[in-house]
Amino acid sequence: MRQKILTKAIDMFLNLGFKSVTMDDLANEMGISKKTIYTHFTNKTELVKECTSQLFINITTGINSICSMEKNPIEELYEIKRLVTLYLKDEKSSPQYQLQKYYPAIYASLKSKQFETMKECVVENIKRGINLGFYRENLNIDFIARIYFSGVTSIKDSTLFPPENFPKEQLIDEYLEYHLRGIVTPKGRNKLNNLINSNYE
Repeated sequence: MRQKILTKAIDMFLNLGFKSVTMDDLANEMGISKKTIYTHFTNKTELVKECTSQLFINITTGINSICSMEKNPIEELYEIKRLVTLYLKDEKSSPQYQLQKYYPAIYASLKSKQFETMKECVVENIKRGINLGFYRENLNIDFIARIYFSGVTSIKDSTLFPPENFPKEQLIDEYLEYHLRGIVTPKGRNKLNNLINSNYE
């Protein structure tokens, strides 16, 4: 039951927002009593914390699985993009904004974990890309990893990128292409163009 509550809560939080969804809403949606929810989660803050932690673990596990395949580094980034898009497909209500505003401690902890995980992944991707001749040799790897994380975080800001003007999937595609075109060699550019032309994303 605990896992069922988590799964439904994640779906509702992404779809409607962390602040908007009440414990009553969750209980009604699942056809259970609030008492049942409180048997597993002391309060809503604990539920939010567990949901964000579960989502982070799910995505991180998927990313690690993709990275372990040691694909072409450009393809790898597109695979990760597809995975994250799949997990966040129901994200319609700027949940990141609500999480940051109403649960700042949870948001700060999550962002810190996201940064460490993504930085490690991007650093390895860049090193492999350089070794294989797809990325330029003179890159400042730490800078690129940090600016990439900063960009990925910023494009989720609906005040900067209103969804009605910047559809989420298109925005992610454009950011990824923007990132790659800044670091690829001619060999990498050919690979990137082939991927885009084949509708890989």
